[in-house]
Amino acid sequence: MARNTAQQTQPNKPKNVRRDPVASGERDAAQNRSASHNYFLSDKFEAGIVLHGTEVKSVRDGLANLKDAYGLVKDSELFLLNAHIGPYAPGAQFNHQPLRTRKLLAKKAEILKLTGKLQQKGLTLVATRMYFKNGKVKVEMALAKGKQLWDKRETERRRTADKEARDAIARSRKT
Repeated sequence: MARNTAQQTQPNKPKNVRRDPVASGERDAAQNRSASHNYFLSDKFEAGIVLHGTEVKSVRDGLANLKDAYGLVKDSELFLLNAHIGPYAPGAQFNHQPLRTRKLLAKKAEILKLTGKLQQKGLTLVATRMYFKNGKVKVEMALAKGKQLWDKRETERRRTADKEARDAIARSRKT
């Protein structure tokens, strides 16, 4: 006597639709919060970055730090200095140097435009955030001019005044 071996299977469930938020580009891998505090940020642009394999995995794990990172144009090439990407734990002997100079990938016209702007007195190129876009690591760079101490105080005063105004509007709407 033959047995009916057809089993009821569930329809194909989609694999983990919600990937890691950093890897899928929903959340920044690293952010330089002190940049907006220490500098007036103007023109922002996106650049690719040349990384080794363990560096990409470290960035995905959130081991990147852009606090002191800045950009430099040398021989019509763009470089990122002082960006710290921590070692990848399972990397063993294939690990990278955490503070090495990394090349940034940008179009030649963009680099020439930046070179002209960077020759102005007091302007520098600062890394503001690092994120994934279509599976590739990107760095957002901004032209920056340093703030004086009184500029920082003024920015803080303006921020607290705006917050108080928003809170007052929210309170008036509740009643």
